[in-house]
Amino acid sequence: MQKACASESYVSYEETIPVLLQAIGAPEILARQSCILIKPNLVNASPPPVTLPVAACEALVAACRRWSRARVIVAEGSGDRHLSTGEIFHILGYDRLVSRYGVELVDLNEAELVELRHPQGKVFPSFMMPRLVMDSFVISAAVLKAHSLADVTLSMKNMIGVAPPAYYQRGGHWKKSAFHARMHDSIFELNRYRKPDLAFIDASIGLAEYHLGGPTCEPPVNGLLAGFDPVAVDAAGARLLGFPWQRVEHIRLADGVLGCADK
Repeated sequence: MQKACASESYVSYEETIPVLLQAIGAPEILARQSCILIKPNLVNASPPPVTLPVAACEALVAACRRWSRARVIVAEGSGDRHLSTGEIFHILGYDRLVSRYGVELVDLNEAELVELRHPQGKVFPSFMMPRLVMDSFVISAAVLKAHSLADVTLSMKNMIGVAPPAYYQRGGHWKKSAFHARMHDSIFELNRYRKPDLAFIDASIGLAEYHLGGPTCEPPVNGLLAGFDPVAVDAAGARLLGFPWQRVEHIRLADGVLGCADK
């Protein structure tokens, strides 16, 4: 049975991720796909828990290979000012997914784009989206982290990586800096254009105060979350960080529009 959100206690990525995905009814959904895009949080080249461990992504890839014959792509558009996404893939060990599983690594910062429009868009009345993101079943693979501007960075915030710097980098700083001025509205509107089909959050450790470092959650959260409703998954993740979802504006905006936070 397909579930909006489920959680499992973390043992290892290899053991826990298949159990979690089975709990939400993912095998039958994945089996119907022709192209699966796993979008990890690789905001920069910092080691986990700032970024998604390659072992977590590998377990997601293995599950997709187990239950589906789909083309499997790992795609990200890093926000790092000085490093390309390809360099970050290499630094963090994502190259091994190519040799072990034959997956494709794609830099979304350089991908072919399609222009989308939404009549209610205030921040983004139109959006330049990688065509591959629109043509794939998207798994947003986030890390449980507090965020200085967005309160939390979870599966919906993780989608900012799809934004091409050619359109969304301002002032030569972070490659997605157009989102900074109205962060919550920007996350909501981006996900209205393209929300994840499956949301995953690595809550094995957690960053308690800041998304690029600082203290980890103490004790470690020791859990993994997943579901087909990114609003429900992110609401559950926010609670793990001590944020009632009603106080996280982009989750509140998305509730009832992109999913249901209380599922």
